[in-house]
Formats: sequence, structure tokens, C-alpha cells
Amino acid sequence: MIILPSAYLPPVSWFASLVRGEPIFIEQHENYQKQTIRNRCTIDSPNGPMNLSIPIDRSTFVSGKCLMKDVKISTHADWRRQHWYAIETTYFNSPFFEYLQDDFRPFYNREWRFLMDFNEALIYKCIELLDIHPQIGRTKEYTGINYSVQSEPFKPYYQVFQHKHGFLGDLSIIDLIFNMGNESILALTN
Repeated sequence: MIILPSAYLPPVSWFASLVRGEPIFIEQHENYQKQTIRNRCTIDSPNGPMNLSIPIDRSTFVSGKCLMKDVKISTHADWRRQHWYAIETTYFNSPFFEYLQDDFRPFYNREWRFLMDFNEALIYKCIELLDIHPQIGRTKEYTGINYSVQSEPFKPYYQVFQHKHGFLGDLSIIDLIFNMGNESILALTN
């Protein structure tokens, strides 16, 4: 059994855990932790690594705490348009963006209430595109288990801005998918 945190377009190492063949559980009963992969992903922009952060609605937090499953996305910012623009600008020249952009664009055209639901929907879309079939579900209660994410470096793959920044490892899974398409699975199983 592998316990993973909910994550916004998780890094490649998070997805590498899905291909190990063990049951996966996403922790939904932990207290939300700000400035983490729960609401932030990193892509390779023309100017180097760029963090995309989803704004959180703090009105449901009690004493600064809220269970991950109850975290709501703020509706006060234009983050969906900004994130899609950053993704489009970054990956427009990648080999597979033209073919896969319509798989991701609808997520940014719709308003989402809960962060965990948005994250999960994107994760399942990536699972579908990667053609992997993990046993995945949410925890029934808080496990308190440390997360089991692969830590060894990955074999470099083609990246759009590699000539400017060198290879940047463990970016968001969309970096791998837009750059490698059907061959993405090879990077996850190394």
C-alpha cells in the first residue's frame, strides 16, 4: 500500500509511484499544508521553473486548519485563465501539446469547488493518457503514514527549454506528457 498526498498536476515522481503495482491511497484526512504540491505544480517556462498555485478559500479553516477533503478553491482570482495561459505558452511548441491540449483545457474552463476533486479529476485524466491502471482510492481515515514518493533521479527526457535551462527533473506530469506523449510511460518505469 502506498499513501500519497493529493496534488495539483503532481510531479513525475508522484506518478512513478502509481506504476509500482501496489494499491494507492490519496490522503484526504490530513490537515491542508500550504505551499506544497497539494495546490501547486511546477512547469518549465521560457524563463525557467514556474510554480502555478491554486488560490485557497480560507473561510472554511478553523484555527488555521482544514482537512484536505474540505479545502475549497477561491473564486476571487482569475487563476484558471492564468494557469491555462502559462501551460499553453510553455508547451505550445512541445511535440504533443497540439494533440493533447483539448484533454486538459476543459479543466480550466469549469469552476471547481473543492481542491481535492479538481486534483483527482486531473490525476485520472493523466492516468488515462498514460494508459496505466493503478488501484487508486482515497483514505477512509487519517493514516499518519509518510508519503512514499520515488526519490532517485529520472532518466532525462526531451524538454522544450532544455537548451536554455538544462534538464529539469521532477516537474509536473504534464511536462512529461506534452513532451513525450505515448512514450511517457518509459520515464515512469526507469
